[in-house]
Amino acid sequence: MIYELTHKTSYEYVNSVSLSHHLLRLQPRELRSQKCLRHELQISPAAAVRESHLDHFGNCVTFVTVEGSHKHLEITSRSRIEITPGEAPLPETTPAWEKVRDLCVAPKSRDLLEASEFIHPSPHVKLLPEVAEYATPSFAAGRPILEAVLDLTRRIHEDFKFESGATTVRTPLEQVITQRRGVCQDFAHFEIACLRAMGLPARYVSGYLETDPPPGKPRLAGADASHAWISFFCPDAGWIDVDPTNNLLPFTRHISVAWGRDYSDVSPIRGVILGSGEHSLKVGVDVVHVGNNLL
Repeated sequence: MIYELTHKTSYEYVNSVSLSHHLLRLQPRELRSQKCLRHELQISPAAAVRESHLDHFGNCVTFVTVEGSHKHLEITSRSRIEITPGEAPLPETTPAWEKVRDLCVAPKSRDLLEASEFIHPSPHVKLLPEVAEYATPSFAAGRPILEAVLDLTRRIHEDFKFESGATTVRTPLEQVITQRRGVCQDFAHFEIACLRAMGLPARYVSGYLETDPPPGKPRLAGADASHAWISFFCPDAGWIDVDPTNNLLPFTRHISVAWGRDYSDVSPIRGVILGSGEHSLKVGVDVVHVGNNLL
């Protein structure tokens, strides 16, 4: 599948801003099942400084500085992505979850050592007693890890209601658990917390999801959105993505941009400004399927 991806972010400031610095994580990753064929950034006003590097997790980060008085800032990311269907192992063939847990306690390989970084608490993911209590029924003794994770994912999808606007990026995990509603970011954080509570490595994945318009309705520009899901480590198979918001294994409609311990490691745009702190923000995302893979 070939996709054209556009992510446009617009800031309108009440008063003029004289200087702004921003970190951008907008370039899709290169993966075995995903190729970034083209990526470009357009920034208006033009950036005086623009530098790119890879962060600790291998995500592409672009640092930009905009100088001079401005009351409007627009950042547009455009990418062309090729997605190849991946193959997850059969759930019953994956190792028992306790084996994975024990391997990560004393990692003896580079892959296990890197995975073990994701078993600890992080800014948005606390290891709470109620989280472990929720997770435990899915992890019967000796149960294959993918089978257990899929059961946990199904339960979260059934027990928590998707409600846009019910939370913000600052809503604590405790509130999400209590109100049983939120958005993809909340469900990702909660499932990560559940897996880490069982001693299993889990990371937060940010990206995009191609969506369909309602039956009989035209597709609207900007109707797609940033999305979040999780990935857990399984020896031999590596990292396996799971989407608790939609109760599925990502296939060809998910585009990965960045991953980390939680949202704080992968926010698409983060910055500081010199001047008015009051502003309005508008974000539009388009994920357009433009063709099948080229042979």
